[in-house]
Amino acid sequence: MSANEPVDQLTEEDAKAELLRLATTLADADKAYHGDDAPVMIDADYDALRRRNLLIEERFPKLVRDDSPSKKVGAPPSTRFEKVTHAAPMLSLDNAFDDGDVQDFVARVRRFLKLEEGDPLAFTAEPKIDGLSANLRYENGVLTVGATRGDGQVGENVTGNLLTIGSIPRRIDGAPEILEVRGEVYMSHTDFEAVNKRRTREEPGKDLFANPRNAAAGSLRQLDRAITARRPLKFFAYSWGEVSAPIAPTQFEAIAQLSEWGFATNALTRRCETAEELIAHYQYIDKSRATLGYDIDGVVYKVDRLDYQGRLGFVSRAPRWAVAHKFAAEQAITVLDGIDIQVGRTGALTPVARLKPVTVGGVVVSNATLHNQDEIERKDVRIGDHVVVQRAGDVIPQIVRVVMEERKKGARRFVFPQACPVCGSAALREENAKGEIDVVRRCTGGLTCDAQAAERLKHFVSRKALDIDGLGTKQIDDFFNRDIIREPGDIFTLKTRQAAGEIDLYTYKMKDGEPQLKDGERQPTNLKSINNLFTAIDARRTPPLDRLINALGIRHIGETNARLFAQHYCTFDAFQRAAIAAQDSDSADYQQMIDIDGVGALVAKGVIDFFREHHNRHAVGQLLAQIDPQEMKSTASADNVVAGKIIVFTGTLETMTRDEAKAQAQSLGAKVSGSVSGKTDILVAGPGAGSKLKKAEGLGVKVLNEADWVALVETSL
Repeated sequence: MSANEPVDQLTEEDAKAELLRLATTLADADKAYHGDDAPVMIDADYDALRRRNLLIEERFPKLVRDDSPSKKVGAPPSTRFEKVTHAAPMLSLDNAFDDGDVQDFVARVRRFLKLEEGDPLAFTAEPKIDGLSANLRYENGVLTVGATRGDGQVGENVTGNLLTIGSIPRRIDGAPEILEVRGEVYMSHTDFEAVNKRRTREEPGKDLFANPRNAAAGSLRQLDRAITARRPLKFFAYSWGEVSAPIAPTQFEAIAQLSEWGFATNALTRRCETAEELIAHYQYIDKSRATLGYDIDGVVYKVDRLDYQGRLGFVSRAPRWAVAHKFAAEQAITVLDGIDIQVGRTGALTPVARLKPVTVGGVVVSNATLHNQDEIERKDVRIGDHVVVQRAGDVIPQIVRVVMEERKKGARRFVFPQACPVCGSAALREENAKGEIDVVRRCTGGLTCDAQAAERLKHFVSRKALDIDGLGTKQIDDFFNRDIIREPGDIFTLKTRQAAGEIDLYTYKMKDGEPQLKDGERQPTNLKSINNLFTAIDARRTPPLDRLINALGIRHIGETNARLFAQHYCTFDAFQRAAIAAQDSDSADYQQMIDIDGVGALVAKGVIDFFREHHNRHAVGQLLAQIDPQEMKSTASADNVVAGKIIVFTGTLETMTRDEAKAQAQSLGAKVSGSVSGKTDILVAGPGAGSKLKKAEGLGVKVLNEADWVALVETSL
C-alpha cells in the first residue's frame, strides 16, 4: 500500500496499517515541534497528514487508535521543567484551507445552533501568531504560574522566564479572583535578526535559529532565565482558561478587556457577521503580512457570543466554535526593498531581491533570486512592489509575481547595469553556440575582478573540486579580503608563510598589523584548528587530474567535462599544452580537442579562452609549483576491466567515502549511476545495503563487496 493511496480505496487491513504509520509519524513531528523546538516538516505537510488520519477514522471508526493524533494536542512536557496541570485544557484548532471550508464552518455552526437564515451570528477574525502558546494564571491579580501548552493537559512551569517578558503584566487590577490568560510568545523579525547576529558574534560555530518561532521557543524554555531575559520576547493575549467570574459576554469584548488590563492584543482582530466578511478580512491580513514585522500562518475565526461557544462545546481535540484558516503553503507576500547584483565565479551578473523578512515554508526569507535581466523585465519587478515569494523544498526562494494592485505610483522600472558593479568592466550578453544571445550578462574582467577571483577560490576548495576541509565560504572571504589568499597557489603556501611570520592566522590581523574587527567581535583562531587546516591542505597536494581541472573554474567545465579531458590527455601538462596550441582554430590540436566525445566547440572555447589569458597561466604556474597532479591512466588500456561499465554504489564504504569511490570508478572510464536497472554491470554493496542490493540480485547484476571492488580496481590501474 502506498502512503498516497486514496482513502476510499483502502481495505480495512490497509487502513489499520496506515493509522499506525500516521500515529507514529505525527507523534514524532509533535515532539520535534513542541518538545524540541526543531520542526521536521512544514505546516502544510503536517496538516495534510492530520486530515488523512481524520478521513480514515471517519471511514473506519472501529479502527480509531488510543494514541490517535485526533485525540492529542502538542507533545508531552519536557522533564527539564516542573509539570503543571492546566485547570482547563489548552486545545488545538481544526483547519480551513480554502473559502469553501470557511463557508462550511459557518454553515455547521448555524445548523448546530438551529439558527434561521436571518438570525444574527457574529465571529471574530484575528491573525494566528506563529509562536509558542503559554498560559498565565493570576490569583487575586498576581501572576502565580506561567506554563507552556505541553500536551494540552500538562505543560511546563516556565513562570520565571515568562516574568522576563516586558509585555506580560506581573499584577493586574480589577480582575476576577482566578484568571488564566492565554496567548502566544513570539519574536519579531527585527529582533530575530538581532539575536542571530549576536549569536554569530558571541557564540561562533553555534547553529543559528532557523526562524523566529524556534528562537522564541528556545528562548522561553531556557533553564537559565538570565538567557531568556536577554532575548527580546513578546506576548499577544487572545484567549483565557479558568476564570472565577465571566469577564465579558462576547469574544470581542473579552479581548478588549484583556487590553484594558495591560495585555498586548492584536489590533487586526475584527468582528464579522458573514463568511464573506471573514474571507475578506483573511485576504486583507494575507496582503498585510509583509508589513506586520512578525510571523503568522493563518487567521483564526471564533464565534463571538460566549454563550454560543458554551453550547457548541468541543469535539475531540478542538472546539466546534473556532477554526484556523491557514495560508497557502510555501508562499507569502512581502515587500521588495531592493535589487542587488551579485557576480559569480564565471562573471555572471545575477540579480538578487532584498525582501522584508517573511517566513516561507518554515524558513525566514530575506533574499530571493530574480534569475536574470529578462526575468526582471518579464515580471516587471520594481523596487517597493509587494511580491509573492515561494520556496519549494531546498530550492532558493524566488519571486512568483508582483501584486500589481499594491504598486505605488511613480515606481520606476529597474535598469540592469551594463558594467560590473565590482570591477567596473563591461558586462556583456554573449552569443552562444547556436548563435543566440545568452540570457546571462557577464563581467569581462575575468580574474582581474575580485568577485570572480573570490568565487573561483570557493569553487576550488569545494567538495566536488579539491575538497579542502576547513576552508569554507567564510574562511575564503576572510582570507581573500585580507590578501592572505588571492590565487589557488596561495592556499598551499599558508603553512610556510605562517612559519615565516608573513601572515598571522591565529589573531585575525590585517596584513599591515591592524585588527580587522573591534575587540570582542571575533574569537581568535585556535592552534588546533589551524594545524588541522594545514593537514587538510597537505592531503590535497597530489590531486586527481579530473578534480584539478574542475577546480580551476574554467567556463563550461564541470565534473563530467573535466573527466573527459583528464581521460583524454592523462597529464595536466599535456592538457595545458593542447589548450594553448588549440588557440589556432586551424590546428590539429584544436580539431583533436573538439573531437573528444562529449566536448564540442563551446566547451573547447572555454578551455582555450582560459589559457589564452596571461593572468590565468601565471596563476596555474604558481599552483603547479606547490602540487603534483596525479596522472590519469588512459581508459583505452587493454587491462582496464572497469572502463565502460555502469556501476552503482550502495551501503556504507569503510575504507573510502562514496564520493572517492565514484571518482575512482569514473577515472577508470566507468559510468556511475544512482539506481539499479537491467543495464547495471556491477553493484558495489557495503554494510547497510538495502533495496538496491535486493533489486540487483533479482536482476542478476554482478555484486561485489568493498574488498572485491578494491581488488578489481587494482587490476585496472
